[in-house]
Amino acid sequence: MNLTCDFSTRTVLVTGAAQGIGKAIAEFFRTAGARVAVADRDASELEKAWGSPSQTVLPVAMDVADPTSVASGVGIIVDTWGSVDVAVNNAGIARDSVVWKLTDDQWKAVLDVHLGGTFNVTRAVVPHMRKAGFGRIVNVTSYTGMHGNVGQANYAAAKGGIIAFTKTVAKETARFGITANAISPNAATAMVAAIPAERLAEMTETVPLGRFADPSEMAAAVAFLASEEASYITGVVLPVDGGVSM
Repeated sequence: MNLTCDFSTRTVLVTGAAQGIGKAIAEFFRTAGARVAVADRDASELEKAWGSPSQTVLPVAMDVADPTSVASGVGIIVDTWGSVDVAVNNAGIARDSVVWKLTDDQWKAVLDVHLGGTFNVTRAVVPHMRKAGFGRIVNVTSYTGMHGNVGQANYAAAKGGIIAFTKTVAKETARFGITANAISPNAATAMVAAIPAERLAEMTETVPLGRFADPSEMAAAVAFLASEEASYITGVVLPVDGGVSM
């Protein structure tokens, strides 16, 4: 079997698509022929990244933490292109603090965007996927969600929740021709760039492959999980992390 990576008949929604991993994922799908709905809560950043709507790209201002905003955004995509075949839940934020200093707002903001956003988008797209008898949901989780990290109780809880959520959705939707999987990335993003140089060097030394990935390498993994060739894979968390999780 040859991997075609052909998404010319598919509509793909990518959240957090104005920069970083989300932008790389959306660009990969567009190159592979998909119609791509690029979503982000910052409309100006979306415009900078993607420009005006075209036949293959539809920028959608969407706050994934707001169920009404998500329902409206998914409605726009379906009205424009008729379906959502692939949903990539990538949007995320960080509000780091040790647990005894973590504020209610910091806790809620991270949970609402990561875990709440993944739920809101999934709930909105599954009815369309069920109707079509086909769907691919790919969620972005984290090594921190499996192992924890100092100063990131909120982030770890959200990402760990995404893993459990992914497995549950996989079990609930399999009979409708829908798969749900996740990736655990380790890529050079703006969040990584903000890490002090000395600490970043220490972190890089823990990566068996000796580097952080380019975001495009995350995109290739997401595209595989969304492909026809991955039709028998569901409920898994795929580490795309250079061997960190070994």
